[in-house]
Amino acid sequence: MKHTYLMTPGPSPLAGPVKEALAKDIIHHRTDEFKKILQEAHQGLKYVFSTDNPVLILACSGTGAMEASVSNLLSRNDKALVIVGGKFGQRWKDICSSYGVETVCMEINWGTSPDPKEIERILNDSPDIKAVYTTLCETSTATVYDIKAIASITRDRDVLLIVDAISGLGQDVLKTDEWGVDVVVSGSQKGLMLPPGLSFISLNRKAEVALATSNLAKYYFSLKKALKSYQNDDTPYTPSVSLVVALNESLKIIKEDGLENRWKEFQKIAQATQDALKELGFSIFSKSPSFSVTAAAIEGIDTQAIVKKMRKEYGISIAGGQDALKGKIIRIAHMGYINSQDVIMCLSILEKVLADLGASIEIGSSLKAFQEAYYG
Repeated sequence: MKHTYLMTPGPSPLAGPVKEALAKDIIHHRTDEFKKILQEAHQGLKYVFSTDNPVLILACSGTGAMEASVSNLLSRNDKALVIVGGKFGQRWKDICSSYGVETVCMEINWGTSPDPKEIERILNDSPDIKAVYTTLCETSTATVYDIKAIASITRDRDVLLIVDAISGLGQDVLKTDEWGVDVVVSGSQKGLMLPPGLSFISLNRKAEVALATSNLAKYYFSLKKALKSYQNDDTPYTPSVSLVVALNESLKIIKEDGLENRWKEFQKIAQATQDALKELGFSIFSKSPSFSVTAAAIEGIDTQAIVKKMRKEYGISIAGGQDALKGKIIRIAHMGYINSQDVIMCLSILEKVLADLGASIEIGSSLKAFQEAYYG
């Protein structure tokens, strides 16, 4: 019997307690019972987001929360600075453009992180910019951005900093309140170890003030309505009941592990994964590698063939490159419920696949490199 394994940067594997919670009988959402569950989720999310401010739950994928952070915080003809260094920075640009927001794009090479001094220069030259849209982990390139440095530039200005932490939350360090990040969006199917279907958005007071002046169209994604319901541990529209019940189980796991312990653990796994891939002849694609996912390139082999063979013949799902990186990189996730043993298993199959594709490698070399780096 062939087992299947998810080593992709979303969806990620589900923890046992999460699976059990998803199998429970559904309950009605307009009851004291569900309000209590929602209240627990609200408190747990504050811990994971490192904030004392509200974290709203939306019944949609992470892109829905991204869209809500545009339609609720800006107005027609407003100007926004968008950091574009990969597919998801491009998504910020596309969402802003679809709402008629003027975008000032800071284009950076894929695999690099933005220079905070350049962001500061752009903001100084364009004081009418209302918001900066960026990412914590640009998933398409496995690159982490220096959000702390960016926030130090925006926190004392009349400009909002909105961060896509859909992939990075839970693995890459993010201290929302301490750093002064105004808005953070995330999703359920990555570090939070759930199926797709929930998104989250944290709002500080500066962001809440912006809600009052936005004149862009919204209805279902009205954060004003969501925030009003939040105060009573409720939702304006039908929530994804079973996913919220399961969310509390994943939040318990994170709280029991300790968020800072998880940051350190995923840092160790990420570094060990990089060392292992280098041993197999890969080069690490990102100049600022994320703790959530590793992207690597290799000469002389179509990486799409690697991805396809691993999934089809061995049941191991890793990710390939997107857009301009298609066929050029592989991406191996280490997030959520993925641990060091999972990565070791993935590497052992990767070695077999590379050998099958004609690569000259020493079987077992990546496993040795991983274990030396991880166990010290």
